[in-house]
Amino acid sequence: MSEEEKRAEGPEEEEVTQFGIPKRFSKKPGASPGLDLADLRSMPTEAGSVDVTCIDYSPEQSQITQVHDLESFLQDHRPSWSKVRWINVDGLTDLKIIEGLAGKYHLHPLAVEDVLHIPQRPKCEAYDETQRFQARLFLIARLVRLTDHRLSTEQISIFVGHSTVLTFQEDPGDVFDPIRQRITKKGSRVREGDASFLAYSLLDAIVDHCFPLLEQIGDRLEELEALILESPSPDLIQEVHRTKRDLLVLRHAIWPMREVIAQMQREPHECLSDVTRTYLRDLQDHVVQIIDIVEAYREVSTALNDTYMTAMSNRMNEIMKVLTIVGTVFIPITFLAGVYGMNFHHMPELDMKWTYPAFWIICIATSGGLIAWLKSRGWL
Repeated sequence: MSEEEKRAEGPEEEEVTQFGIPKRFSKKPGASPGLDLADLRSMPTEAGSVDVTCIDYSPEQSQITQVHDLESFLQDHRPSWSKVRWINVDGLTDLKIIEGLAGKYHLHPLAVEDVLHIPQRPKCEAYDETQRFQARLFLIARLVRLTDHRLSTEQISIFVGHSTVLTFQEDPGDVFDPIRQRITKKGSRVREGDASFLAYSLLDAIVDHCFPLLEQIGDRLEELEALILESPSPDLIQEVHRTKRDLLVLRHAIWPMREVIAQMQREPHECLSDVTRTYLRDLQDHVVQIIDIVEAYREVSTALNDTYMTAMSNRMNEIMKVLTIVGTVFIPITFLAGVYGMNFHHMPELDMKWTYPAFWIICIATSGGLIAWLKSRGWL
């Protein structure tokens, strides 16, 4: 079967690397940097597996379009009344869509490579206008999701132009519905703003989505603390370690955002307005606040680990204390039983009827006196 026929049929099962990166997106050592249109055409694709949504808006009106025919969509221009166009792509498997958008909006090959080569660290790349490529501000952020009671991250790639914003997501579903609702409302700040303000709003939604997740983690840590103090068990310490992993996922997603926002504030770009740069200060405060909470929760989880070890040590000490007391109480009884259990025939008391009851009276009295003495010393 030829390579073209294989590409036409599509891969039966997509192979991934050790770190979950699709092998069809991996590059050989020494390959040229970036992915241009020719590279995208030679890569296998899955048609119909990606959803594309286009939102055009201005202070006067807005319009949401679900793109089904990509070719006709790329041939049409933005309406004259539209001030900002937001194109959102859910999924990265249909490379025909990425190729078409990259060709129409003249996206830089290095940025296209970062979109497909997942995972990427959150970052900000500025591309100036050249003869081949338009001026763009390329942003990468990581959206933290709660899946099966565990945290995972999804890469969100954002291209910011003068009047166009393109977003590429790994999987369907996002946290941008409130922004879409604000766009449909006349007089909203997003609708009055430019393309860079829309990009700020998207980053703000990604960052603020961490607060409810942190609230759940905080409640979980409080519950674990109560359970560990009440009845420590190996299952609880495993849950503590899973919580620490979730905090590490959050930290890796949010920590680099400080530098991303600082770079956007520090380095001016023609696609970033002064109004947006002002609002970035508030986003910076949210990122710092999330980082502080994450670090505090990491210290709490470490303290819970120490608390568990202390509780288990105390529990072991109590067990050893009980066993020691039991052994101490039975030492004199063992001695007496050993002496009179040797069956010496020359002991006159062996033939007396009161010998056996007297033996138990002496044993009980000795043990009772020993227990009373231990209590008087405060050892019981």
